[in-house]
Amino acid sequence: MDRANDLIQVKGVRDGLLITMTGAGWEHLRAAMFAHIDGQREFFQGARIAVDVGETILRVHEMVGFRDQLSDRGVSLWAVISESEVTRNTAQLLGLATRIAKPRPEETRQFAVEDLGEETALFLGRTLRSGTRVEFAGHVVILGDVNPGAEIIADGSILVWGKVRGLLHAGGKSNTKALICALDLSGAQLRIAGHRATDAGGQVQPAAPSTAGLDSDGEFLFTAWKSA
Repeated sequence: MDRANDLIQVKGVRDGLLITMTGAGWEHLRAAMFAHIDGQREFFQGARIAVDVGETILRVHEMVGFRDQLSDRGVSLWAVISESEVTRNTAQLLGLATRIAKPRPEETRQFAVEDLGEETALFLGRTLRSGTRVEFAGHVVILGDVNPGAEIIADGSILVWGKVRGLLHAGGKSNTKALICALDLSGAQLRIAGHRATDAGGQVQPAAPSTAGLDSDGEFLFTAWKSA
């Protein structure tokens, strides 16, 4: 796993995305964040984000530069959360929020199924909006889109009859045979077992119906659906 992903955590909240930045000094955190965004340009394009910088102290010129660099990437900074009074005062001076609304209880759901076997599937016939997190100990089928900031975590495979711009994590318990299928994966963050999809191998996540799986080397392999 690369260092940027150790420093940056992204989750959906009611008003957009919350990015938590921890574990290093500001310059390293800032560089890690931009590396993360640059690696998922389609996912972050047009996003509204809040950042939690912990105890990091940020002055006006640092926060202005950070906000401007985000804007250059099509990302809007609307809130800065911090334990530092200096940083909170800086954010308020720039017209940024220093608090965010907590996700509604219904937006985070864990579905428990007992004694139905490993091949049990959860079906949801709706689009998953930002801030929705679905966890299931089996397969997950979605009839709808998975919007930016939404997450699906399944021990089995994931099938989305729609467009994916959120996070899909199949094979949650080290199941490298799990698959991810969707009509459009071009803006998705994909994980299978402990492996993360990137463009490093030269493959771009497709905007056409396709299946993602792992090859024998643990690299993502995308296969287009074929008509009969």
